[in-house]
This record gives sequence, structure tokens and C-alpha cells, in this order.
Amino acid sequence: MAHPQLAHNVAPELNCSPTTTPFQTRAASPTHHNPNHHSGFEADAAIDSMRLFIQNHTTGKVDVSSVDGSATVANSAKSRALALYFIFNLGLTLFNKMAMNKFPYPYLMTAYHALASFVGTSVLKSRGTFTTTHVGGSRVMLYGFSFLYTINIAISNASLAMVTVPYHQVVRATTPVFTILIYRGFFQGTYPNTVYWSLVPVVIGVGLATYGDYYASTAGLLLTILGAFLAALKTVATNRLQTAGLHFSALELLYRMSFLAVPQALAMSWLAGEMNLSKIPWFVSKTMAVDEMMVSTFPSGQVGCFILNGMMAFGLNVVSFTTNKKVGALTMTVAANVKQIMTIVLSQLFWHLDIGVVNATGIALTLTGGAFYAYFSMRKSLKSYAAVKDMEKANE
Repeated sequence: MAHPQLAHNVAPELNCSPTTTPFQTRAASPTHHNPNHHSGFEADAAIDSMRLFIQNHTTGKVDVSSVDGSATVANSAKSRALALYFIFNLGLTLFNKMAMNKFPYPYLMTAYHALASFVGTSVLKSRGTFTTTHVGGSRVMLYGFSFLYTINIAISNASLAMVTVPYHQVVRATTPVFTILIYRGFFQGTYPNTVYWSLVPVVIGVGLATYGDYYASTAGLLLTILGAFLAALKTVATNRLQTAGLHFSALELLYRMSFLAVPQALAMSWLAGEMNLSKIPWFVSKTMAVDEMMVSTFPSGQVGCFILNGMMAFGLNVVSFTTNKKVGALTMTVAANVKQIMTIVLSQLFWHLDIGVVNATGIALTLTGGAFYAYFSMRKSLKSYAAVKDMEKANE
């Protein structure tokens, strides 16, 4: 879920046959698949054919774009989705910095964001914007998916108590690496070498941009690495739940996940001592003392800021799920790294954050690496998208 301090799923059921492409998409139900409609994520036959078309038969490897669904989306649609993702993500981050930075309860905030998402999707569901599907035995998978979101935040906060913030940010910057390992390990998926090389300056750049006091205990290091892996797994699972199996829409997935995440986050809040009654007076007097500029901006003051925060978190979750479905998990993790750098740049503009030579070098490296990644990914995407369109024409 969207989180005020950290910019930031059990893996879906997968089917593998030795005579077919690894982890072939399960056939969708009649309510999700129109045999006369071959475009979109729900055209299982076209996607399976596309996988066979893109597959490298000499090595047995599979282009990841044929697994994460991104090959079926035009570059223009991907660019629009990423632009919205950056706008919502940076907007919520800066808003939290200005108005919610005195809220010291990360699990309660996670529960509130989950509740806001559930309320928002419930309203849209009541208006017929989307409908729910029969999940059957997949319900357990959804429980695991929602738990992965909340446990990821729990691991991150626990590791932050054992390592310094710069160290934590450096390790979390390796999330794209774990994403690649997940796709290679579970899906035999590969990327072009140019994509691999473009990630090097992205990861190193974040380390330099956040350069500072590096310290970590052994337990803290292991927890931080586990957190980076869980963040990658969460991103991959978010994509798989929308592009394979039941083919959840972003709204339905968020609706189901947020409903389950609320009690989980509340339970973690209670275990962490955030719901200690003795803290309530301090909570009222301190956490609602938001920035004077924000109070003067919104007529309802603190309550207005709190409600707006929930609405922005809901919007970010919708945009994040939708973007993940269009661009794929690896691009989402790279975008998260670039977003971290853009936050530093904006913090320098708004709050005059001191940026040294090393930090500036890191910013330049990350942005350069991100630009190369975007270029090589889009060039590869053009070929994959053309292959999909050729297969769709052949199936007509």
C-alpha cells in the first residue's frame, strides 16, 4: 500500500507443462474471454501464441514481455501510465512531507490507506465501474497477496531500526535485481543484455545519491535484503494476478486486497504498540498538528488534510496497479528507483536539501541509467508488440 515513509504478493498459481511454454496462462472463464476479441490481457490464445512466437527455441528461454503482458501494450499507453504513476507517487510523497510527516504510526497509516482504497473501490463497484468474479480456490492466494503487502511494510520498518537510512535505501535499490532473478528462476524469462547493463547505473546511482552513514547489524542486513526481495515478489505477483489466471482488473484486485489488508495492518499496529491507549492524548496533540501552510490551504484544516491523504493514496494504488499491468514488474521497480531520485531533487527545490558532489553524481547516474533503460525497453517493446499484432491478424 502507499506509505508515508517508504515509496513503496504469495505468487499466483502457475501451470507448467514440459511440452508448452513455461507457466502457460490458464484459460480464462467465459465471462473474461471473448473468442472474437484478440486484443488486451484476456486474450489467452493470442498471448500463448505470442509466447511461442517470441520464445527463443535454441535456449528454451522466454522473453519476459511475453510473461508479464507488456508485449501486448503500445509504448504510447505505457508512457501515459508511467507519467500518471510518477505524478501520483511524487504528489503523495511531497504531500506527506508537508502535511503528514508528524504521523508516527506507519501501520495505522497503512490500514487507513487500505481502508481508503476499499471505500473508493466499493463506491466504483456500486456504480458499475467494475464487477467481481468468482475466485473459488484462488481465495487463499488473495489472502497471501494482501498479507505480502502488509508484511513488506513490517519488514521494512523492522530493518530500519537495525540499519541506517542510507544503507536501507541502497539495499532497497537492488529490487530490480531480485525482480530479474524471480523471472529467471520461476519463468525462465530473459531480458536483452542492454537492459541488464542499463540497470547498473540505476542501482549504483541510488547508492551515491543517498550516500551517508552506512551501518548495519547482521540481522538488519538480512532483514533489509529480505525486504528488497519481498518488494520484488510483491510487484511480480501484482502483475501476474492481472495478466494470468483470473485476469483481475486493477480495481477488482485493489478492492479484494484492500479489504483483507485493513485487519492485517491493524493487527500489526496493535502488535507494534501503536494502539496503546496511553498514547492517544499525544496522538491528538501532536500528529494532527500539521503544517500551518496546509491548514490554511484546506478549509477543514487537519481533517481535510487527512481525507485528502486517503484520496491520494487510493488514486496512487489504482494507478500503480494499472501501470504494473501495462509496463511489467521490472519497469515498476526501476521507476521506483527513479522516483526516489526525483524526490531528492524536488526536496532540494522545496526544502533546500543539501546535495554534495557525490550525491549529484548519483542523481545523474540514476537518471542516465533510467533514460537508457527506457530507450532499450521501448525498442524491444516495439518488436514484441509487432509480433503480437502479427499473431492477432493470423488468428482473425
